[in-house]
Amino acid sequence: MADRFPEAHPYLSRGFAPIRFECDYADVPVEGDVPRALCGTFYRIGPNPQYAPRGEYNPLQGDGMIHAFRITDGRVSYRNRWVRTQQWTRERTAGRALFATSGNPRDADASVRGAATDGVANTNVVWHAGRLLALEEGHAPIDIEPDTLATVGGWSFDGDLPANMTAHPKIDPETGEMVFFANFPGRDFSGALDVFVVDARGRIARRETIRGPFPALVHDFAIAGRFAVVAFCPVTVSIARLRAGGPPLAWEPDLGTAVAVVDLERAGDVRWFTGPARMAWHTANAQFDGDAIVLDVCEQTAPAFPLADGTMPTERLLEQRLSRWTLDLSGSGAFVPMRQSEVVCEYPRIDERRLGRAYRFCFVATGGGPGTADPFHRALGRFDHATGAVSVFHAGARCAVSEPTFVARSAGAAEGEGYLLATIYDEERNASCLAVLDAERLEEGPIARAHLDHRVPVGFHGAWRAAPA
Repeated sequence: MADRFPEAHPYLSRGFAPIRFECDYADVPVEGDVPRALCGTFYRIGPNPQYAPRGEYNPLQGDGMIHAFRITDGRVSYRNRWVRTQQWTRERTAGRALFATSGNPRDADASVRGAATDGVANTNVVWHAGRLLALEEGHAPIDIEPDTLATVGGWSFDGDLPANMTAHPKIDPETGEMVFFANFPGRDFSGALDVFVVDARGRIARRETIRGPFPALVHDFAIAGRFAVVAFCPVTVSIARLRAGGPPLAWEPDLGTAVAVVDLERAGDVRWFTGPARMAWHTANAQFDGDAIVLDVCEQTAPAFPLADGTMPTERLLEQRLSRWTLDLSGSGAFVPMRQSEVVCEYPRIDERRLGRAYRFCFVATGGGPGTADPFHRALGRFDHATGAVSVFHAGARCAVSEPTFVARSAGAAEGEGYLLATIYDEERNASCLAVLDAERLEEGPIARAHLDHRVPVGFHGAWRAAPA
């Protein structure tokens, strides 16, 4: 018999509580009118462990589940499926949790200790070159059938991917190339990082290894034209520290922040910039400004990791805000973070037709999050770089919003002219809806809601796949 989930665990209860089933919903009841211009599938992914965890639970190690909302002719259908990883399959056969979600291999069942897996595929999804890939940064992608959500299997770009890849690849809107990196590709925690370019047909065309100043936990990056911009923030990984009884992941602010600007067209051309200690989990965009590249991120003064001596940073330092880092390609190699807004926010997304290029609007989840004493984001926001104005839609004190995803009204629409898609979990109903908002009138709230009768657990990231023409 499967164990019950611990009801008091903060990441296994309320909006984070897993659902124990897969389902198809042909016609989701819609409140309002879904625009006819929206035609495609909105995917969301996040941790949804199928069994109560062994030992401590870290949501980064929970089984991935994909939620798909298909939108056509004003109607919405829904489907959800677990990603059938090797780990998920072995546990389903056993009828209980086997693998450790704590990060400590000693918490695993003896039958799987030392067993290789293909990860949990729970962090992001990307549509590129006719494939839907489920991603997490410790392993290679998992190929997913985009309509049925059936797991096809691991994908290594025809064998050219040696090991893992980031959960945040970037797709150049002009060339169709996908750029990504692999952190710790040799599993030696030396600070090495591989940067890859995948052509529009899905084949790896280039690979370059860069050597960071320290073994940093790098989660996201940006592109600006032909450059990849990678921030090494001072959250370090150390096996030696773990063996000495310290934390394997630690915040070392004395190291400062280092940013690599990698020329993707010239092998070995890497320029380094240094700045004060900051943690940036997610980037909004990068672009050229004269002789400089400006990198926009959601930054923290400190993350929720202990210092090397085990002490935790002050809670208030965990608040995240939009910040701009200017990297002067003709200057001294130093940068000073410049805060763009006082609004606490996370999960920045843009109109991805402007990825790596000059842009104006940034969409975020706000109204909660790290450092605020509320684990949920309660609002969506739009930041206007031209005016500095922030527009906000508040979902409600008992509602939690997901990261927003922008969809253009049409191929020729102006930047920011379109819709925001997000899921909203209502704690009163213990159920979620898909919300469709006019991105230009965000503060007016959803123009349509497609109501499920169950929750979509609060997860990580999402993507839009337009219907084939």
